[in-house]
Amino acid sequence: MIRKTLTFTLALSLFAGLAFAADKEMASHDIVDTAVAAGSFETLVTAVKAAGLVDTLKGDGPFTVFAPTDEAFAKLPEGTVEALLADKEKLTAVLTYHVVAGKNLASDVVAASSLDTVQGGSLSIDTSSGVMVGSANVVKTDIVTSNGVIHVIDTVLIPEG
Repeated sequence: MIRKTLTFTLALSLFAGLAFAADKEMASHDIVDTAVAAGSFETLVTAVKAAGLVDTLKGDGPFTVFAPTDEAFAKLPEGTVEALLADKEKLTAVLTYHVVAGKNLASDVVAASSLDTVQGGSLSIDTSSGVMVGSANVVKTDIVTSNGVIHVIDTVLIPEG
């Protein structure tokens, strides 16, 4: 009985150690590398490159990124993505509207009524039916990176003006 308990305890410790190592491995990648590895942010990564924001989002941060998926970009009217990619100033404004300075985990986001973006605008937070940031539903939270955190959203946020 003692031997089985000891074996179980060692196996559990090993599993916990591997799980911790996997979390640490994921957190060792920056925001850009994490988005690339996820495979569902190809349009976002293309836009970040076109806007010249790769070095910024690979920098120290910390940053909170509300990252629209490829499906979110696909919901935009036809030609919108191409128009944004052709207008670096507007593209930069749209992308930085998805970024908040600091590391805001889900618990921080839901505790706020709004968050100020790097672009200069403000994103309203609504928790009355799930969690919404601006007009986007938050579909996955707390993807921790070495320089911040990513929250996945289902809609591209367009700043007013």
